[in-house]
Amino acid sequence: MEINPSELGEKEVYKLLSGSVVPRPIAWVSTISESGILNLAPYSFFTVASRNPPMLCISVGPGVGEREGTEKDTLANIRSQKEFVINVVKAELGNGMQKSAENVQPEINEFEAAGLTPVDSIAVKPKRVKEAPIQMECKLDQIIPLGTDHLIIGQMIHYHIQDEYYLGNYKVNLEKLNPLGRLAGTYSEMKGLFTLPR
Repeated sequence: MEINPSELGEKEVYKLLSGSVVPRPIAWVSTISESGILNLAPYSFFTVASRNPPMLCISVGPGVGEREGTEKDTLANIRSQKEFVINVVKAELGNGMQKSAENVQPEINEFEAAGLTPVDSIAVKPKRVKEAPIQMECKLDQIIPLGTDHLIIGQMIHYHIQDEYYLGNYKVNLEKLNPLGRLAGTYSEMKGLFTLPR
């Protein structure tokens, strides 16, 4: 089967992309509004953008459902405050992460709604998710409009890892971390690690 994406609607192209670029890591992004309201939301269009300086990027799409046609709180807050935290989602936190993904009004604190604990960051104003094994504090570098979405690039300026997930020599215990991965409408856990060649 051959497909020309220019002949498809946005929804059909998204289905192909989200079912092919898998599994995707999830950036659980915490931000704070100008008036001090905490915000938390997951994004699976997420990766490392640069190693030196260390930079991470997430792609944020437009609002959906009841908030269709609006700008997501994450994007608005990062644009305004120029700071954010990327929390890593272990599989056991999946239900809380899913709760924080719901479309709610900007005045709703997703930390409270999802039953999660906000803790102070070291170098930025947005709070970290205490329950997340790894948290990366970021300062905004740039926001690049790309079609319907916005690519947010931030420099990681502080890194937190819970002791039980740290192997030493700057290595993460991935088996213990068991990060949640995003597929097309479903999720995956990290199982059966191996090296190549077998």
